[in-house]
Amino acid sequence: MDLLALADFNLVARHGGFGRAARAAERPKATLSRRVADLEAGLGVRLFERGSHALKLTQEGRVLFERTETLLTELGEATAAIASGGQTPRGRLRISAPLLFSQMALGKLSAEFALRYPEVRLEITTEDRAVDMVEEGYDLVIRVNPDPNEHLIGRILLRDRLVAVASPALQRPMEDAPVPAVVRASSDQSTWELTTHEGDLRVHIDPILRLASLVMIRDAVRTGIGAAVLPLSLVTGDLRSGVLEHWGDVKGRPIEIWALYPSRRLLSTRVSAFLEFLKEAFPLGIPEELSAYIEG
Repeated sequence: MDLLALADFNLVARHGGFGRAARAAERPKATLSRRVADLEAGLGVRLFERGSHALKLTQEGRVLFERTETLLTELGEATAAIASGGQTPRGRLRISAPLLFSQMALGKLSAEFALRYPEVRLEITTEDRAVDMVEEGYDLVIRVNPDPNEHLIGRILLRDRLVAVASPALQRPMEDAPVPAVVRASSDQSTWELTTHEGDLRVHIDPILRLASLVMIRDAVRTGIGAAVLPLSLVTGDLRSGVLEHWGDVKGRPIEIWALYPSRRLLSTRVSAFLEFLKEAFPLGIPEELSAYIEG
């Protein structure tokens, strides 16, 4: 198989068209079209469905793209590393990360990483769903309490815990009287099970406000409208300054933020560099470190 033709096919597939690929690579469109046509002829299959306004991968084309894109990237990295005599991280690094961690830390982290490794092109998408790393072309995913997956390995970046907090102006829970609460829009909880210095405490809640994100909930709770359950890292500064009070820790599984990657491949230098960068930012992996990083 002609590797140059295969590389041009990947270029066109990645950009979704001959024109966009030609502009991105500063190559003649006719050359890319001829190379892809030669590849199709050699394989005896159509790799693209060519419509009047769109270019779409065929089933065979998608399989070829999914199985060769990463291999070609690693081949290019290996060639560049040998040519430069070193293992300088370079190339595209695609990461999927959860919404809250992205909002809290990844803007600053990604900028600092880009300054340290200017030859890496970092792309971070924010989503809380469980993405398919191979199918969707991610090099690394960051997830909260991920389910076990035999195809992925990784490391814990941070540990956090949920705490119940409220403004000092809000009366603490008394007996079975419900307290006003700000909760996630999808929550169906009617009670919180807390651990306090005085012992276990069950708090009955009256959800008076339902919001989509934890940052929105934190901002609402600051006004004194109600209590809320939030990650400690998100409210450490408010607890220290007295804006919010700690009612207790929520019983249950602690929060673990993991970095995951496919186990079947050796780590690329860019993924290894990003993992070490995260470890440097959060050496102990405790919520206070994340809070201090945000405030800093």
